[in-house]
Amino acid sequence: MSYNIALNFEDGVTRFINCNEGETVLDAAYRNQINLPMDCSDGVCGTCKGSCQQGVYDLGEEYIEEALTEDEAEQGLVLTCQMVPSSDCVVNIPAASILCKTSIMETTGTVAEVNLISPTSIELKVTADTDIVFLPGQYVNIQIPGSSETRAYSFSSAPGSRELSFLIRNVPGGLMSTWLVGSAKTGDQIKLAGPMGIFYLRAVERPVVMLAGGTGLAPFMSMLEQLKAGGSDQPIHLVYGVTSDEDLVCVPALQAFADSIDGFTFTTVVSSPDSSHPNKGYVTNHMNGAPLNGGDVDVYLCGPPAMVDAVLGYFREQGIEPNSFHYERFTPSVAVQEVA
Repeated sequence: MSYNIALNFEDGVTRFINCNEGETVLDAAYRNQINLPMDCSDGVCGTCKGSCQQGVYDLGEEYIEEALTEDEAEQGLVLTCQMVPSSDCVVNIPAASILCKTSIMETTGTVAEVNLISPTSIELKVTADTDIVFLPGQYVNIQIPGSSETRAYSFSSAPGSRELSFLIRNVPGGLMSTWLVGSAKTGDQIKLAGPMGIFYLRAVERPVVMLAGGTGLAPFMSMLEQLKAGGSDQPIHLVYGVTSDEDLVCVPALQAFADSIDGFTFTTVVSSPDSSHPNKGYVTNHMNGAPLNGGDVDVYLCGPPAMVDAVLGYFREQGIEPNSFHYERFTPSVAVQEVA
């Protein structure tokens, strides 16, 4: 038996390795030609210290207190030279990937579909040429054909498949938007590099609140695909806010998730005063259905900077400090193509 171990480096790069039964994470990394920080490999120096964000493991009793204190172990810190997983795990490594003689994984893919699902949203479907393992919520860099420029997009598809999908904002004058709307066709080859990012779904051990703005819905679609496959016994509520009625996309898919995931509910919100939508305003105006649970809740937020700031302010005003708060800001990159 082996386990999938996600190594998250401090520069945002994630590498996945297989760890065999009874094997330490450090040994598995070296077997996969990733040189994690290490001096002694005997639980004495503490150089290989990281933190386990998710998963079950055993540290044994062969390390000394100076290398890893009891308090540190209780907080999830680990010595990778002593850590023996007994499940899939996510481990944060406090070093840049390049210092560990590894880097972002690169691959190619074939465009399967490009769909303009609203005036402001594009769905891109890609068939990867090789396996891309990622955590639900992470992103990949896609190189724009005919350009050296890349853009970062969150996966909206389920992990574990070469059939990838992305929800992309249609930015007027944007290089990627211009290519997707004007030139892209089925069969085109594109380059991808990743996965990257620390915005991903952790183990669901308490109520979860998800807050999405516009195409910031993408990583939540991936998270919900994961929850659909694995199930959950906790209440999960998504508040999805957009600017205008036509910006609301993927609502039938969200309803399908609500029908198949026990405890999952969602609310859609439109900020335009001209909207005919029953829920007007911002996501913070429609938190009634969110299981805030007195702060014993995990909150995930993905949207433009103004939305992120507004939600952070909302929790401060309410005097609620969530158990964990994970957020990702996004801003559209606009590099207008030159016209001769």
